[in-house]
Amino acid sequence: MRKRTLLKASVAAAAMLLAPLSAVAEELPYNLTEGKPFAGTKLNILSVVTPQFDGLMLRDGEFTELTGIETEWTFIPFGSLQEKINAEGIAANGTFDVVNYLDSWGPPNAHWLMPIDDLMARDGISMDRYPAAFARSAQYEGQTLGFPLRAHPQVMFYRKDLIPNPPSSWEEIAAIGESWEHDDIAPIALYYNNDGNRQALFIWLNFLWGAGAEVFNEDGTAGWASEAGLKATEDYVAMLTEHNVANPNSVAFVEQDARQSFMQGKSAMIPGWWWFYSAFQNPETSTLTKDQIGFVGMPSYEDTTKTYAISMPFAISEYSENKDAAWEFMKWLSNPEMDKANATEREVEGESIVNNVVTHISSLTDDDVNAANDNIQMAAWESLKQSDIMPQIPEWPEVGDLLAAAIAEAAAGGDTRQLMLDAAEQANRALRRAGRIE
Repeated sequence: MRKRTLLKASVAAAAMLLAPLSAVAEELPYNLTEGKPFAGTKLNILSVVTPQFDGLMLRDGEFTELTGIETEWTFIPFGSLQEKINAEGIAANGTFDVVNYLDSWGPPNAHWLMPIDDLMARDGISMDRYPAAFARSAQYEGQTLGFPLRAHPQVMFYRKDLIPNPPSSWEEIAAIGESWEHDDIAPIALYYNNDGNRQALFIWLNFLWGAGAEVFNEDGTAGWASEAGLKATEDYVAMLTEHNVANPNSVAFVEQDARQSFMQGKSAMIPGWWWFYSAFQNPETSTLTKDQIGFVGMPSYEDTTKTYAISMPFAISEYSENKDAAWEFMKWLSNPEMDKANATEREVEGESIVNNVVTHISSLTDDDVNAANDNIQMAAWESLKQSDIMPQIPEWPEVGDLLAAAIAEAAAGGDTRQLMLDAAEQANRALRRAGRIE
């Protein structure tokens, strides 16, 4: 964990450089409230560690200049963030005014995350500025809990020097093993490990949705127990157990391990989040050069491409004593101009920032943003046109853990069909106890 405060002199200097001309006019930018009514307030921000948010933090001198509101950021590694979020919800003391969370953690914490729909309507902000999957990821039971400021679509990365024509379907990937000639390099790195964060489901959802199945049926029961869902899961596991195209260590891989396998030249493809791209080019961690790395949209399954998207929204704590000031910060933090600048400017306040993550449709389709990031945003935008998110229900962590455990056991050689049927039975019992199904 690390905290950041800026010397007031440097804040003021930076703000004068960053503040747009409109800041000195009568109407403030970003729908901010005129007159600095919350000047002197200090906001505490809880955020995951990432270069993207470092870039936002380093720009917040502009916010202080425009509003008089000061900020202090606390950064937490992702692996510890959920525990911290849970602790904040239990403590209910408002230590943090604004918090950053993973979308699937939203439902069990929704009781202390402040809905912002009325504030957005008042200030002319619409969630239509985000791709539909990103917008849904920040909403729960018809209410908007925050803005999806860190969000990821899936793309397929591949070695251009090994695979000149990347496959466009999972069926084509399955067939690669028949002609693969690189004994020391696996065709693809997948991640089946039951890691506690349900990463084994990230690629599985592409198969499930491609088959026309859903996680839950209309009556709330387990949808993966349908014939289409079971076959899709069998085909997903078969990438490792039958077709032998997945790296043999994929049964033990979590997402990070799969990334390492690709970066170290041990796997020729990896499906995953678009933010991987900058890591793959980092000479301190990767053996690959930029010329070796290609990316395309995710492959289809059963002639259908429907991908999984994820986000990490920022939200205002109901326990905060500075909700009005926090809303000013949220408006500034989420503005489209910031989104674009944070993905195109490679140095902020003298610090190097390499970030390709944007969340506004305007940024995804922006020529300058794409030019700065080798057009990965356009590939992501195509993926996001048919994307969905994990179910937004409080019981999802329990149900998702059942699914992840079943898939991990199947990848280790278990009976995929029976394991998924057993998981469905257990999930239905849990959902029935919760009153989710009859």
